[in-house]
Amino acid sequence: MNPTNRSDRVRVRRHTCECKATIYELCAAGGLLFIRRTTRGKKVEIRETERLVATRMEELWVRLLSGEVH
Repeated sequence: MNPTNRSDRVRVRRHTCECKATIYELCAAGGLLFIRRTTRGKKVEIRETERLVATRMEELWVRLLSGEVH
């Protein structure tokens, strides 16, 4: 899903290392969480997951970091 301007304010709660070409951020907005993926290269591509309640998205975040999902 492409990024949307659904929220006035987005807070990055956690993120992966900026030294990689692909960066993941666990973001909070409007009481929900989502993951934003930024891929840098010749062209910058930003994608976001759907917005979910904290419990479900935090579980997905852990799975992402452990390599279970991508």
